[in-house]
Amino acid sequence: MTMGFMTNEASSSSHALIIPGEDVPFLGQKKQQQLSSPLKTFANIFMSLVGAGVLGLPYTFKKTGWVMGSLLIISVATLAYYCMMLLVYSKRKLESQFEAVRISSFGDLGFAVCGPVGRIVVDAMIVLSQACFSVGYMIFIANTLVYLFNSSGAQTNPKILGFSPKSMYIWGCFPFQLGLNSIPTLTLLAPLSIFAEIVDLGALGVVMVEDVMIGIKNRPSLEMFGGFSVLFYGLGVAIYAFEAMGMVLPLESETRDKDEFGKILGLSMAFVTFVYSAFGALGYFAFGEETKDIITTNFGQGLVSSLVQIGLCIDLFLALPLMMNPVYEVMERRFCEGRYCLWLRWLVVLTVPFVALTAPNFADFTSLVGSSVCVVLGFVLPALFHLIAFKDELGWYSLALDAAFIVTGTGFAVYGTSSSLIKIFSQVA
Repeated sequence: MTMGFMTNEASSSSHALIIPGEDVPFLGQKKQQQLSSPLKTFANIFMSLVGAGVLGLPYTFKKTGWVMGSLLIISVATLAYYCMMLLVYSKRKLESQFEAVRISSFGDLGFAVCGPVGRIVVDAMIVLSQACFSVGYMIFIANTLVYLFNSSGAQTNPKILGFSPKSMYIWGCFPFQLGLNSIPTLTLLAPLSIFAEIVDLGALGVVMVEDVMIGIKNRPSLEMFGGFSVLFYGLGVAIYAFEAMGMVLPLESETRDKDEFGKILGLSMAFVTFVYSAFGALGYFAFGEETKDIITTNFGQGLVSSLVQIGLCIDLFLALPLMMNPVYEVMERRFCEGRYCLWLRWLVVLTVPFVALTAPNFADFTSLVGSSVCVVLGFVLPALFHLIAFKDELGWYSLALDAAFIVTGTGFAVYGTSSSLIKIFSQVA
């Protein structure tokens, strides 16, 4: 029996176990909740995966080499999909054992297999990782707008109403994000996700066409493989780019046809893998060693590149509420008994601009987040929870595979985090 669902032996006739207090699943309480169609599910998965991290991939390919970078993307995508499905299988296993129990989030699953400690650990990492994604979005939006509108003037340190341009753009997004983050469910966010996906694909497509044209003209020297020293850096960025583990169970819970969820997730992952590999490689092919940490800044300030960068800003701006949804699930469950709470959401949104103004270099920031909490959430905990949920049924091969994910993921998290921190502090010094 799993730790989170402790039965009262005196009530053996009842098989319906309810998670008490703050442990009641937030999404599970919505009895009349509108469910998502396959198209909306695909759009939400795509938007959960494709974010600001994609713009740092050409820079990562410059460091790792284009062949190593492509192999890292494909490998991480395959492993991430496997671990996402481990969460889904573990959830369905536990729900089949206990009637009337709904596991609608990663935190619910943590409670089910490891009790309150599992819930706390997962919740803390979900809040940290998803909030970091949102901070990354804000950093990109602000840096791009500064580059487009404030980098060509004669002033060395331009000011807008006494504030730096970056601060003004970040705080300018704030009131609009208050409105977007007031939307209560993922299903209601889906139309925005579809629109943002169209804008995103169009913008990325234009960037790749520009990359091809510039690459044919410049023909820079390219490296196929980087050294071992950059392997963990590349892995960190790739893991960050594919990290959406906190969204998997909420999205599965809001899917109309749950039997098709694995197929929809697989198609989304395959499509995103292709986009990531092509985008990273073509960006590196175009600029070689001149590739910058955010690829769009390599294009200058022409009309086409400016429109592309604005399109990507719109995409990330609309995707930010989707990234913050798991944070609200945790906060509302812990502080508002699982009820929708507008003022709490607004308070959480307020913290994002403050962190965005103090974050380090964009690419190093993504590597740090990817090497730390994203590794634990994406690989260690899904394998651990699967091992506990199926402990009496797994063969030696599955046991060894789960153990390998746990041990290897923990080792990489420790090494990758220390490497990223050393790199960041050495640049500050």
